[in-house]
Amino acid sequence: MLRMVFLVVALTIAPLGSQAQKVLEVEFSAGGCCPTCEADIVGALDVKGVKTCSWDQHNQRATVVFKPSKVSLDDLQRLVSLTGHDTDLYIASDEAYGELTDCCKYRGENGAGHKHEE
Repeated sequence: MLRMVFLVVALTIAPLGSQAQKVLEVEFSAGGCCPTCEADIVGALDVKGVKTCSWDQHNQRATVVFKPSKVSLDDLQRLVSLTGHDTDLYIASDEAYGELTDCCKYRGENGAGHKHEE
């Protein structure tokens, strides 16, 4: 499967006390199709070092603000994939994907995925 990776990284500085710590905002693909997928993806990103996260169901994109000194972008995407949701860096295992409820099956016949209609 040919995948184009679009990764947007914006570096911001967030003052914390008398020191400034780096905080990154990243966006990456996170396959899914419904509010249950959102709960899985956002839940997977509820780890030390993540300040905020959100998931856009229609574009299948996660946006995460995090401290790279606490958690890496690689780790974030790996954690999402462990819940059965493909990311730019990781394809969820067939076992993890298979454990998703039927409404969460976002992969199409050609691996292109699909989106629920509202």
